[in-house]
Amino acid sequence: MRDTMSATGISTRPVLPLVFVATLTSIMGNSLLAPLIPDILDTFDRSDGSAGLLVAAASLPGIVMAPVIGLLADRFGRRPVLAPCLFVFGVAGIFVATAPSFEVMLVARFCLGVGAAGLVNLAVVLITDHFDGDARTHWIGANSGVLTVALATLPVVSGAIAAVAGWRWALAPLSLGVVSAAYAWRILPPGRPERQVSFREQLAGARQAFTDPAIRTSVVAAGVGFAVIFGVFLAALPTHLDDEFGLSAWGRGIVFGLPAVTASLAAFNLGRLRRRVGVDTVLIVAAVAWTSSFVLMGLAGSLVVLAIGALVYGIAEGALIPTLQDGAMSRAPSDQRAAVMAGWTAMARAGQTTGPLVAGLLLAGPGSSAALLSGAVGAGLLVVLFALRPVGRGVDAAREPDAGGENTAH
Repeated sequence: MRDTMSATGISTRPVLPLVFVATLTSIMGNSLLAPLIPDILDTFDRSDGSAGLLVAAASLPGIVMAPVIGLLADRFGRRPVLAPCLFVFGVAGIFVATAPSFEVMLVARFCLGVGAAGLVNLAVVLITDHFDGDARTHWIGANSGVLTVALATLPVVSGAIAAVAGWRWALAPLSLGVVSAAYAWRILPPGRPERQVSFREQLAGARQAFTDPAIRTSVVAAGVGFAVIFGVFLAALPTHLDDEFGLSAWGRGIVFGLPAVTASLAAFNLGRLRRRVGVDTVLIVAAVAWTSSFVLMGLAGSLVVLAIGALVYGIAEGALIPTLQDGAMSRAPSDQRAAVMAGWTAMARAGQTTGPLVAGLLLAGPGSSAALLSGAVGAGLLVVLFALRPVGRGVDAAREPDAGGENTAH
């Protein structure tokens, strides 16, 4: 990649590390937590049903805050919004790791969610600010690969730390958000967008953007997809591994690490894959694979079968999520990118919130196997959605004029 300057004055080379830092920080709150959930519930003498509440507490703020953060980022620029989000995340993370009670931990995780609400969408927006066409697809795929690998490997790190020093030290990396905030403030320029519009015009533009069929399909799929990821994989699977297979935090972390292998392969090769088979084929095949993975994990009688399901899960997620993000960004007007991605993230946060709550009810009732099988139902709904509401035609049409590379006109 050439070290060039965009119209915003940012070198494309340093902005990519910041993108990856923001993405990693955004998912630390749940990925570090996942293998620790049974131990935390034991510490505070809570039932398995509280697992969903613990996960959802950090997702709930994003439903409201993500759209607000997107509008602010389009109006005031990226730096004055991204840096404070990272700072709030880091400070709240300290309180999560040191919480003296379950109730305090829930409040701290809620504040953590306020900081995390804008991180994923702003990371994708930064990529879209600097790249077009195939280059944008490549880096969104790479960013999703980083996200997916982190979702799978951070639990391994967390479980290992917990096995040696306890779950509180395993959550200590959440405080690194403070350092990331300083880095963002140094890298990003202070400038506002050149074209200033009224808040009413900004809202009208955002509403107009969401009338695009490809954006609407992508946003709805984000809600369902993240309900499956956070409700089933991150909330229900740890309890399933503990109850059915007796795995410790270290063992649970290893299982969570398995999807990293296949997810990274899918995400980092997404551009090549899409050029060969098209957007809609990628989405439908990924959703079918996702459905199969949850059936395998939910019905697995051995760890080997469950591991195969986890590997298939990784392939599907690694292809699905970045394709949805790129689908939305391909159709978004340049002055509404943060707003569109914020709406996308708000729907994803709604899924992150409702998914764990539903999973908690299933864990408290039918059990962990039923919770995992509910993931197959959600993924199956995505198969139907993509078949009835194709994304590819709108995305491919938007890509034809900008098949170049780095974006130099903002």
